[in-house]
Amino acid sequence: MTEPLLKVEGLKKYFPIHSGVFGRVHNYVKAVDDVSFYVNEGETLGIVGESGCGKSTTGRLLMRLLEPTEGNVYFNGQELTAISKEEMRKMRRDIQMVFQDPYASLNPRHTVEKILMEPLNVHNIGNPKDRKAKVYELLETVGLSSYHAKRYPHQFSGGQRQRIGIARALMTNPKLIIADEPVSALDVSIQAQVLNLMQELQQKLKLTYIFIAHDLGVVRHISDRVGVMYLGNMAEMASSEKLYEKPLHPYTQALLSAVPVPDPDFVREQIVVEGDIPSPANPPSGCRFHTRCPFKMDICEKVIPKFAEVEEGHYAACHLYEASRPQ
Repeated sequence: MTEPLLKVEGLKKYFPIHSGVFGRVHNYVKAVDDVSFYVNEGETLGIVGESGCGKSTTGRLLMRLLEPTEGNVYFNGQELTAISKEEMRKMRRDIQMVFQDPYASLNPRHTVEKILMEPLNVHNIGNPKDRKAKVYELLETVGLSSYHAKRYPHQFSGGQRQRIGIARALMTNPKLIIADEPVSALDVSIQAQVLNLMQELQQKLKLTYIFIAHDLGVVRHISDRVGVMYLGNMAEMASSEKLYEKPLHPYTQALLSAVPVPDPDFVREQIVVEGDIPSPANPPSGCRFHTRCPFKMDICEKVIPKFAEVEEGHYAACHLYEASRPQ
């Protein structure tokens, strides 16, 4: 088996909570707490979960836009958490990000040409003539025209701006693109166009994606494997097909039972999750989902379940499956 392109082990991010006159740290928000996964070259890993579950923070930690509290990230065999900020800046040539809000992620004072040239200038790629040619070429690749290069971001629609964001991420020929909710700010009709564009680009340019979203339908459409996060932990991970057909974790089952099906005669058993998400500053003991889980057992309150393989390629962190795990 070949080594994965990206490997994450025990990743944690705790944000300190300050209080009092002297601003002493009295607690931490555990945004990401012991998350591990891998991504193979050429595949799309979807990460889903409710708002505040830590999925966007995970994406930023992988690029070291946020510094991890603990854990290791390996990219192409190199440990990203151990290198200097200057070396990490060079590594970002191979790891790029598409941000959620196309309105906020593009500088309104720069033309599209200047926005797209910036990665080439930062990484010192090509001469001015080559850079300009690359800008025009990538605008055409993402479904815009070369004459758009002289315009400013406010002259484009949301979908067009996200295409510019995708073009910017592609400028350095990266191996991995982390897409942080890239279609959630767009109309449904435009979402489909952008998703199809991303899939076309993946085949054409041999890209690897980490696709972060809260919409299960969108993730199913684009992902090879899907990881479900809850309150800073990874609850379940499997191939897209397995996860949607046979979800193991009660949280995943509840999420999928809430997805509308376009068939009036289809009846699905609804799994109702009671209560609100606990605060990440004061998470429950044991399994973090036990306060809302319809299948709660005594062990769930005391012992943190291991995120381990239950069936081949299907991982879950749930005490219901302890006995069925291969030893």
